[in-house]
Amino acid sequence: MSDFHPAEYGPVFAELIDAERLPSLGPGTPDRELRGRLSSLTASEAFAHVPMAEKTYSAACLSGLWLLHDFLEESHTISQQIGNATGSFWHGIMHRREGDFGNSKYWFRRVGHHPVFVALARETTALTRSQNDLPAEAEYLTEQSDWDPYRFVDLCEQFVGSGTQDETFLQHLQMLEWQLLFDDSYRHAVAV
Repeated sequence: MSDFHPAEYGPVFAELIDAERLPSLGPGTPDRELRGRLSSLTASEAFAHVPMAEKTYSAACLSGLWLLHDFLEESHTISQQIGNATGSFWHGIMHRREGDFGNSKYWFRRVGHHPVFVALARETTALTRSQNDLPAEAEYLTEQSDWDPYRFVDLCEQFVGSGTQDETFLQHLQMLEWQLLFDDSYRHAVAV
């Protein structure tokens, strides 16, 4: 999401979101310095700058924030309590990152067709068309009309830990996915 600006989500999220960070396709390494700050963060504090409309989605934002900083278990604890497609989406990403690819696909089946998929397919297609050396397995991204979370799980499984430029490119797509889902969660939380 080329126009993702953490400051748009208020001072607390602006402080905690590094839009340039590329989390690992795998579990990553939690930023231990942030654990205390994230542990004490409440939805009321995070959304103090704006009226909250939907607490379920504010929890989704917090789940995403934990995930961004590689605290998979904490993200999981929150996302599994969210009984809607957005909670399942965060849950599916978390399991993909932990390397439980079959469980990730299970949660994406529970997502169904999420509204974020349209923007994710469009923006991914634009990004991939500018790539010179896509792996053959990712060529479908240049022509997709809809996001296929199952194929993306397969790509991540194939390239996680490879240390290749393909893995780095997939990390960029994963960050785009995170940004779009966070933005959607936030907009539902504040009913913008």
